[in-house]
Amino acid sequence: MPFDFDAVQINRVSRHFGRRRALSNVSLTLRAGDIVGLLGPNGAGKSTLISVLATLAMPTSGDVRYGGRLSREIGAPLRDRIGLLAHELYLYPELSARQNLDFFARIYGIDPVTTVPAALDRANLADRADDDVQGFSRGMRQRLALERALLHKPRLVLFDEPFTGLDDAAVSIVSRRLQSLAAEGTIVVLATHDLDVADGLVTRVALVRGGRLLADEPAPAGLRSRYRSAIGAA
Repeated sequence: MPFDFDAVQINRVSRHFGRRRALSNVSLTLRAGDIVGLLGPNGAGKSTLISVLATLAMPTSGDVRYGGRLSREIGAPLRDRIGLLAHELYLYPELSARQNLDFFARIYGIDPVTTVPAALDRANLADRADDDVQGFSRGMRQRLALERALLHKPRLVLFDEPFTGLDDAAVSIVSRRLQSLAAEGTIVVLATHDLDVADGLVTRVALVRGGRLLADEPAPAGLRSRYRSAIGAA
């Protein structure tokens, strides 16, 4: 049976780069169905925490447990349950949208015949499926990359500024996609500076500054005001 989990526990995690402390003693629990807004100013440690959760960076101290198990105990089956959309979209511009998804589906060991057309529909790119990605707008590439990250139906999905370059229509498409993932029991972690989009989308907020967790709480009404009060007071 494939490895699965319904919670991720971050236990006193620190990550140092030489003398710089990107993360300092962070503890946080992520649960199935959550859309966690990871919020903070530039340099707060958001991208580093996403890298640690994706197993791309190891904690200097502390640990992360997926369903109660450490990543090193699980190995490759854990990475099969993680989806990542970061600043690098990992798309091949000389290939079409369909060819990109077909390529990644085969890497994941997934039949592209059924999965790729559905992914193109969700990205609202079915009518551009056979066009080269190099001719796409930033928003179109972002939507395609989102579906690339979700082809294998991960349990934990990690997004680092997924709304960059998106117009209002594309923001709505991506937001609805994230809500549908959470409704299906996916753990969604979203690092963003766009508080207007996050307000009403995220179900929990984790506020970080200087590598430290300032707050972990249900998403409040008036997210921008809460953010300013927490970050400004830190």
